[in-house]
Formats: sequence, C-alpha cells, structure tokens
Amino acid sequence: MPKNLEITVGQLASRSGVAVSTLHFYESKGLIRSRRTAGNQRRFTRDTLRRIAFIRVSQRVGIPLRTIQDALSALPDERTPTREDWARLSEAWRSELDDRIRQLQRLRDGLTECIGCGCLSLDRCALANPDDVAAARGPGSRLMVVPRSDCAPGPVCEDPEQKAVGA
Repeated sequence: MPKNLEITVGQLASRSGVAVSTLHFYESKGLIRSRRTAGNQRRFTRDTLRRIAFIRVSQRVGIPLRTIQDALSALPDERTPTREDWARLSEAWRSELDDRIRQLQRLRDGLTECIGCGCLSLDRCALANPDDVAAARGPGSRLMVVPRSDCAPGPVCEDPEQKAVGA
C-alpha cells in the first residue's frame, strides 16, 4: 500500500482524538485493523479514521461495543461503513435506544424518592429495593453491604464474625 495512504498509531490518535491505548483495545477486539512494518510498527489505512468515528458516535448514543463489533464484522470485506450503512444500522438500533430512553426516564422520574429515603431500603424505594426485600437482611443500608466471603476488598464489606459477636 502506498505510504501516503497509511498513518501511524500516533497520527491516528491525534487525528481521531482517541487515546493510543483505546486504539490498541479497538484493534484487539477486531474493530480496526493495522498492518505491521518490517520494524513491527503499526500502520493504519486512512479510512480507519471513518471507522473510529463510526465507533465513537455509536458508543455516544449508547450502543454497546459488542453490538458495534457485530455490525462492523457484517460489512463486506470489513470495509468502512458508508452513510447507507449508518442509516440501516441506526434504524435497526432505534428500538433498543427507545427502550433505553424509557428506562432512563423511569429512573429519572423515580430518583427524587430514591434519594429522599436516605438508606435505600424503605418500602417506598421502587428503584433500588422493590417490595422492601432488603428488610429481610437486617437493619441499615443492606444494598451496599456484601457478605465478607463474596466481597472484594473495600469499606462496604460486612464481616459475618463481627455481626455474630456484636449480636
């Protein structure tokens, strides 16, 4: 391929506004491709810029990376998406996006009560604790406390031994 049609990973990062580490991640997931020079340096075709723009716009509207990957891999010869491709894919993603919008609106509409309850375990908190199921776990904010055996290191872990001693 002629050298004037290829760009380095640094040039691609600069032109696309995407970090080099993100470009490496995209490449590892098969979202973009490069070739290696004799010195093992990555070289990308210029149309990779359009592919990255497609990925970033899709992510910005809430499309999961796996869905983007599936869409890109379905294109013939792994070509860069065209306007027609975007129109077709965005129409296919419309119902998924509409569902997400409805979920976010429900979350927004119920958020005032959720914050108002304070402990997130009262029976009126339909978002975090429907039907007050956390009440069976004991008093306090049980939604943020994980039993020690299942817990990653951190301040929200409960030590079952301390509970037994303190009871």
